[in-house]
Amino acid sequence: MASSWILVILAAGAAIAIPCALPAIAAAATPAPSQPAAGDPRSSGQGPGLVGDPLTAVIVVAAIAVLTIAATLIYVRATAGRNASPFE
Repeated sequence: MASSWILVILAAGAAIAIPCALPAIAAAATPAPSQPAAGDPRSSGQGPGLVGDPLTAVIVVAAIAVLTIAATLIYVRATAGRNASPFE
């Protein structure tokens, strides 16, 4: 009885392992290399490596910095003790 279960397990393992062990065949359109695209495909002709709008990115980073500084100052002033001054 136990030997039949062992045979079933071994057969199932072989059914899974044999196809995984064999190398897969990759079908390509042609063995010749293709020509690279002209220019940078990530941008719309703005130049090499410029993806998006750099000025907008700088403005967003500066706005985040100003908001972070303001939030920190508000938190420090709001949580200061009754007799404590946070900037003395």
